[in-house]
Amino acid sequence: MVAFAYVIAGSEATGGAGLQADLRTFQQLGTHGIGTVTCIVSFDPKADWGHRFVPVEAQVIADQIEAATAAYDLDVVKIGMLGTPATIDVVAEALAGQTWSQVVVDPVLICKGQEPGAALDTDTALRRRILPLASVVTPNLFEARTLAGMDDIATVEDLVEAARRIADLGPRHVVVKGGVDFPGADAVDVLFGDGEVEILRAPKIGSARVGGAGCTLAAAITAGLAKGAGVSEATHQAKAFTTAGIVGRISGHAPFDAVYQGAPAQ
Repeated sequence: MVAFAYVIAGSEATGGAGLQADLRTFQQLGTHGIGTVTCIVSFDPKADWGHRFVPVEAQVIADQIEAATAAYDLDVVKIGMLGTPATIDVVAEALAGQTWSQVVVDPVLICKGQEPGAALDTDTALRRRILPLASVVTPNLFEARTLAGMDDIATVEDLVEAARRIADLGPRHVVVKGGVDFPGADAVDVLFGDGEVEILRAPKIGSARVGGAGCTLAAAITAGLAKGAGVSEATHQAKAFTTAGIVGRISGHAPFDAVYQGAPAQ
């Protein structure tokens, strides 16, 4: 029986992150991926590889969701970059239109191609309309500090506290990702849910950020859930898969590497 994994997210033109990374992850982990595009992000190589952000019209997003959910029985979805309050509204309304067994939210709060005021409106709408629908939310350090209202996250205890605070916003499970910016030799993540705390560790692979790592982790969790794994099992498998992808990272002409989703989990 085919397991379907659905993603609603932005397209990233280099293919290192966003919908492209999500669909490759779904395929590699044995699920059939279906995607809805919310925005188009392209880096500008003439301007220090800064972001160029173009939102997709809300009605076009609604049309894509209508087609995808009519064509297949979808009940596991990952939400990636939404980008504008209008996009958040149409996605929230579509999610509320049917029952989902799992909603994984990668809470991309700020797009560098947006004005600060627009970004703040997007953050507010995401908290209010999307986070309460999430069964799993996967913030990085910046997103965790913002959502939890914490000035700094520097210890494992801080990671746990941030996860607890974010859970109070509505998600059933929270995975706070320490990443390369977290102090110490290990990349430390915290999974909080159902009153339980799990600490996931793996040695850091270099000191530079790798594009698509957050997308890949959330997509891998989504694929695991789509195949029937519990949240803890899916998260452990996703961390192993993402770590392997960072080890096998791809370099090009951009000033950052990208996760290789073809790397087998160790």
